[in-house]
Amino acid sequence: MLRRVNSYLACLAAGACLTASLTPPSFGQEPKRAARRAERAAEAKKDKPAADPAAAKPPVKAVDSPVIAATPVDKIKLLPGFKAELLYSVPAETQGSWVSMCVDNKGRLITCDQYGKLYRSTVSAPGVSPVEFTVEPIAESLDIGMAQGLLYAFDSLYVMVNTGRKKDANFQGPGLYRLQDTDGDDKFDKLTLLIEFQGPLGEHGPHAVILSPDGKSLYLAAGNHTEVPKQLDSSLVPRNWGEDFLLTRLWDATGHARGRMAPGGYILRTDPEAKRVEMVSSGYRNQYDMAFNPDGELFTYDADMEWDVGSPWYRPTRVNHATSGSEFGWRSGTGKWPADYPDSLGSVVDIGPGSPTGVTFGTGARFPEKYQRALYISDWSYGTIYAVHMTPDGSSYTGEAEKFALAQPLPVTDMVIHPDGSMYVAIGGRKTQSGLYRLTYTGSESTAPAAPIANDEGRELRELRYSLERLHGAQSKYTVDLAWPYLAHPDRAIRYAARIAIEHQPVEWWADRALAEENPVATTQAIIALARNGKPEHHAKAIEALNRVGWKQISDPARVDLLRAYQLVFIRLGKGSDESRKSVLAKLDGQYPSPSGRVNLELCKQLVYLEAPGVVKRTLALLDKSLTQEEQISYLLSLMELKADWTEADRKAYFGWFNKLASSRGGKSFIGFIRNIRQGAIDSLNDGEKVALKDVIETKFEAADPAASGPPRPFVQKWKVEELVADLDNKLEHRNFEKGRELFSAANCFKCHRVKLEGGSTGPDLTGVAGRFSNLNLLESVIQPSKVVSDQYEKMQFQMADGRVIEGRVINLNGDNLMVLTNMYDPDSIVAVKRSEVEESQVSKTSMMPEGLLDTLTKDEILDLMAYLKSGGNPQSALFEGSAAGK
Repeated sequence: MLRRVNSYLACLAAGACLTASLTPPSFGQEPKRAARRAERAAEAKKDKPAADPAAAKPPVKAVDSPVIAATPVDKIKLLPGFKAELLYSVPAETQGSWVSMCVDNKGRLITCDQYGKLYRSTVSAPGVSPVEFTVEPIAESLDIGMAQGLLYAFDSLYVMVNTGRKKDANFQGPGLYRLQDTDGDDKFDKLTLLIEFQGPLGEHGPHAVILSPDGKSLYLAAGNHTEVPKQLDSSLVPRNWGEDFLLTRLWDATGHARGRMAPGGYILRTDPEAKRVEMVSSGYRNQYDMAFNPDGELFTYDADMEWDVGSPWYRPTRVNHATSGSEFGWRSGTGKWPADYPDSLGSVVDIGPGSPTGVTFGTGARFPEKYQRALYISDWSYGTIYAVHMTPDGSSYTGEAEKFALAQPLPVTDMVIHPDGSMYVAIGGRKTQSGLYRLTYTGSESTAPAAPIANDEGRELRELRYSLERLHGAQSKYTVDLAWPYLAHPDRAIRYAARIAIEHQPVEWWADRALAEENPVATTQAIIALARNGKPEHHAKAIEALNRVGWKQISDPARVDLLRAYQLVFIRLGKGSDESRKSVLAKLDGQYPSPSGRVNLELCKQLVYLEAPGVVKRTLALLDKSLTQEEQISYLLSLMELKADWTEADRKAYFGWFNKLASSRGGKSFIGFIRNIRQGAIDSLNDGEKVALKDVIETKFEAADPAASGPPRPFVQKWKVEELVADLDNKLEHRNFEKGRELFSAANCFKCHRVKLEGGSTGPDLTGVAGRFSNLNLLESVIQPSKVVSDQYEKMQFQMADGRVIEGRVINLNGDNLMVLTNMYDPDSIVAVKRSEVEESQVSKTSMMPEGLLDTLTKDEILDLMAYLKSGGNPQSALFEGSAAGK
């Protein structure tokens, strides 16, 4: 709800119609614009000199010409005390657009054009004025370039070539290459292909290469269009990966990643000569880069599928803790696993829509201690570098993302911490204007090297996890006994590490033990392992073991785990006997619907699979109560191919829901997915049903105006902060959870925001809003959104040469085009803005969030809504004690 939604694109609570995103001119700059147009026309008539191919050396310092200048430093917003220098604006015609970077053994920067050559740069030390900068192409004779990962180690330059050997590229094909200087003349003269990569690749191919903490190994990242290399010798991730969804998967409605299967994107480990290649982690969509913290823990920043925004299978861009044998559940189309499934690991922190690129820890930077410990992650689309501050959480971590640097545009591609203590940042990619920056700290805080954290709360649990991870990959009869007790450990990552250790052992060593387990948590984990490794003959006893787990004795998260275990038994070990299926139905049928919305989604899948009597009516009843489009779509997808249990009235009610969803909005594939679910349901009808429902199913489905989602609420009054803050401070108790949740939906807040895994993701997750805002700040941000417009939610105004004014957030770039999102309700409402046609640009002074959000609510309703927000969506919060609706 705090998302700065475009103030003249939507009025959430009032239900006003969306207005056009292209507004009349308002700058009052017509004489200046006319003069500039005349100047541009005159320039266009001049003969332009041809590029000199012999010009090997670019300018000595950053190019000053505004025609090719990168984003000026005065446009970059940094945290207090930090300073940015633009060292070099890359001339696009001769040096392309830089996407990867590393530091060599002499402190020089090596960079690579996304579609071209390698370059080596030398820059004077921080504080030296004027800045001296030289750049030269390197390794041209070796026919190497198009790198999306670079590392200097072992007296070699390692190059991850993303693509090549096509009609438009003369470079080596995709793979990991090693460049060496064999004669000591400071020029690379030997090229060795170490690992060859194959697949459709593109921008989802091989990416980063980094050095292990012990300095002995290389770690490689590859996106989900990269086939597992033939040289793979071993895997810490059990090689029994599968798609693992119980009901039908729909491919992306536009065809993206169609046919791409598990394991998805992955991380490899190898030695300097790639004699042995091992998979460490998998299940990513398109992680571009990764980094180790000082304790040797590996983290990466994985991409979302922005076309899926608004759907239940959309997952925000997120930081993942890449532990040994980890799986993160990316699957194509609707098949992505929810973040809380027990057979994968979740995120350290969710960021939201964006395009992850370079990451690095601040280790070695001459920054304040807090920022030496931070993980820096780059969002290419939104022009942002985040500093992620991590806190031990059991044997893993949770994180909080802070805006460290941002500008529109600032397409950050890579960054490194240099031995001089500075952060060097490259921008560019997709033929956009590229540049190289240096970020330093000039404030008053100490920049002494950060000492190890004393009394690290997570150290002991991490050591336990390490001991289990050392069992991964190898086979030993002792492993089962060592790992088994930790299947019931309260720490998720430790349970996961124990299960992976067991899965690496022959199933006959431990199947009987899994079937005899009595601890409910350990039983769930053991049967997940058995389902993934067992045989159809294990099906019946696996179901018996799960049926012994007492439903009322476990928590809702444990119920999700249990339901996932049931799913995996049916997915991996077959449908089983009628008796087995009936026993599951007898156990689960009476639990649906559950008080937990999250549990209901998994119960629905399982009961639809089992064709439970009455499941249709119960699900339609839940649909009527659903407050988010994501939840509604999930139920519609689950019922899509069910053939039994329908009445004609139920079918009509089901198809009626597509008309209701026609006004919903999401990414580029969103409406296509809705159409395909509807068509899938039509295809499941028999001939008689098609005749009976002819009028319904032959009605053409069309996307509707999202403003038509419901009637406006009546106006109550124009609320002021001072009229509510005292009540929020003193009367926020015994509130109604369900009413607060309903009001969050009625105000359309769920369209953009997520609270405790419910809702959309175009806006920030509000689950932890109570820890970030005081009551006063919370009210001000809702009632007076333009009083202080956060950098995070600024929109830009572009005055175009043709007189249009375009407002919105820059979310993507391609060559000369800025892709501007003009409507936060409709993530596909993107306008291409050509830089060459922009007369003026400036930050808008109005918030992207409209005023008047609370003016249709009574004071009592506002208190329920605020309690819901401050509780983080937790009905057990003390704010609801004493309220029947809060229990």
